[in-house]
Order: sequence, then C-alpha cells, then structure tokens
Amino acid sequence: MKQTLIAGLIGLALTTPAFAADSYSIDPRHTFPVFEVNHLGFSTQRGRFNQVSGKITLDTAKQKGSVDVSIATDSIDMGLDDWDKHMKSEDFFHVAKYPTMTFKSDKFVFNNGKPVAAEGSLTLLGVTRPVRLTIAGFTCGIHPIMRKELCAADVSTSIKRSEFGMTKYLPAVGDEIRILIPVEAFKD
Repeated sequence: MKQTLIAGLIGLALTTPAFAADSYSIDPRHTFPVFEVNHLGFSTQRGRFNQVSGKITLDTAKQKGSVDVSIATDSIDMGLDDWDKHMKSEDFFHVAKYPTMTFKSDKFVFNNGKPVAAEGSLTLLGVTRPVRLTIAGFTCGIHPIMRKELCAADVSTSIKRSEFGMTKYLPAVGDEIRILIPVEAFKD
C-alpha cells in the first residue's frame, strides 16, 4: 500500500507542471537612474542616465528572482552640455573605455510575498563590487494605456565612488553617491 501511494505521489509530481519565473523587460521610457552627490559642501547635485536596458525574472511563489541591467554611461545627463562632457571624460565615467555599467543579481529578498531587496554586483569603470538595492513600493498590474502586465518599484542604494576608482576631486565632491531608480518593466 505504501509503495502504491509513494508511486502515485511521484507520478503526480512528475505530471504537475512546474511554475516558471515570469520574465520582464525594463521599460526604457520610464526607468531613469538618478544619482546625487554633495558638491563642495554646499549643495546636492543630481544627474541621470537616459539609456537603460535589462531583464528581470520573478517567481513570487518560490520567492526568487534575478536582474540583469545595463546602463549606457554615454547617456549621462547633468542638464548642461559642458558638464555632460566632463562627466563622460576620464575624470569620471571614462565612457570611451567603459561604455556601460551593469548590475546583476540572482538573489532577491522577499517580505510578505514581495521583493524588498536585490543583492548583486555593480560593475563600474571595470570594477565589480557587491551592492544591495532596496526595493520599495513594488506593485504589479495591467498598464492602463498599454494593456500589458507591468511590475514597478522604486529602487535605491548608496555607493562610494572611490571604491570603483572614481576619485577625481575627492573630498570636495562627495564620495558617497545616492542612487534612486524608478523601475517599470513589462512582462514578456
């Protein structure tokens, strides 16, 4: 009897479809990484990157996920052409040598069935370091205009630019960089 029951359970397990993670593509029209840095002890200056692409997988049932995002460093936008050129130079993002920065993670942290953090690696200026992204306001639903499933959140973290080799004008221009990213991604 036990063997029949075990065989039946194994057979049921083999015929039940496995739930796969859902795949999402970053919406580049609504995902703009913004950064903040202290400027000479007087103000907080902000810039953003205008070109982002990437994929996110999410399996809420198993509380797992992954993210692979690429940011075009040449798309930096400080609001002034001369300032953009300086930020693209060897002094800062050295876009000729390092045209992208990336964040990759295969470890999400969940709370009450929703992702609240992603632990992974940021590669900037050819240096890869561990980074933890905080995820707030995570929500999914049908986009009211596109009529497609969408997941979105506000993502944030802080890094020290010196840890990636970006040391120009330290300490006058702050070492700690606050990063804020509104993320929207459509289900594939």
